[in-house]
Amino acid sequence: MAIEYLDPKAEPAEPVTPYDLSAGNGTLTVGLLANGFPDSVPFLDAVGESLRRVRPDVEVRAWNKGNASMVADDQLMGEITDDCDAVVAAYGH
Repeated sequence: MAIEYLDPKAEPAEPVTPYDLSAGNGTLTVGLLANGFPDSVPFLDAVGESLRRVRPDVEVRAWNKGNASMVADDQLMGEITDDCDAVVAAYGH
């Protein structure tokens, strides 16, 4: 009896389009915004470490909103916008 492995993924219905956009010229600064849920900071720390392994030239800056039930205020959003070329926002549980 032979074992048959089936791939459950379907073929895409639309053609795959390469993502050609780029953030920043020169040194890329990526912000990491944790929303305050437990484990959101350690998760984003791991994301930052992974980014640096792939792109050692990336500068990573981290923020923690501190309270998942509140929106990020204008001051925090302005700081992130002024300092970063791209942002990763995440939550944890």
